[in-house]
Amino acid sequence: MNRRNFFKKTAIAGTTAFLIPDIVNAAMPEFSSKTESQGVQLSKGNIILFQGDSITDAGRKRSDEDKANDQQMFGHGYPLFTAANVLAKYPDKDLKIYNRGISGNKVFQLAERWDKDCLHLKPDVLSILIGVNDYWHKRNGQYNGTLETYASDYRTLVARTLKELPAVKIVICEPFLIHGGTALDDTWESNFKGYRQTAKTIAGEFNLTFIPFQSVYNEALKKAPAAYWGPDGVHPSMAGAQLMAQAWLRGVLGFKDLKI
Repeated sequence: MNRRNFFKKTAIAGTTAFLIPDIVNAAMPEFSSKTESQGVQLSKGNIILFQGDSITDAGRKRSDEDKANDQQMFGHGYPLFTAANVLAKYPDKDLKIYNRGISGNKVFQLAERWDKDCLHLKPDVLSILIGVNDYWHKRNGQYNGTLETYASDYRTLVARTLKELPAVKIVICEPFLIHGGTALDDTWESNFKGYRQTAKTIAGEFNLTFIPFQSVYNEALKKAPAAYWGPDGVHPSMAGAQLMAQAWLRGVLGFKDLKI
């Protein structure tokens, strides 16, 4: 590589390093002026819990899952990137972060394990991403729940959590599609949008933080196709997981312009 090509490639790398923060800021204008002081304030010893389905699970190790901050317990998805950033930012706070997502879960399955996998941990911040299986498994005949079932089950779960843990900060993450993914067809969008809207509605009803992942991915698709962000349209790639992590950190904690 000659000197000119070296500097050209270095300049390109420097430009693309800002790509994901730019996508997040464009997709989440309501958070554009939010600062760390306006985000959730983490205190020493706080517990953060990520809950959901395979997007959260991301191949995590299940044994010894009571061990906080263990890389193997986070899999390879957005909870790993999110937790890594939080722990690096606050080494003095003795935070404990857990991932209890389970692949294939629907809302009622979260509820069935909620005592052990949420309430027992007494999280100070609880992040929930759930919904794609409530639709997908109905679609493929493995589940007979409806959109109304999803809404009722989700609302009940949030109310139960706030009753048991009145001080918990709950983050509702929008279930999403990565348009152009191989597992999707043209009927997904019209049938799935109700699940996205329901999650947003429930967040509003309980005055919870809502992370608009669909908007984030829609913005990201202007820069690269689904094959880059999540080839099947449901499960994020490494880049997609980083995108989600930065959206979460921006919307929940007020982090800005992460350069990783």
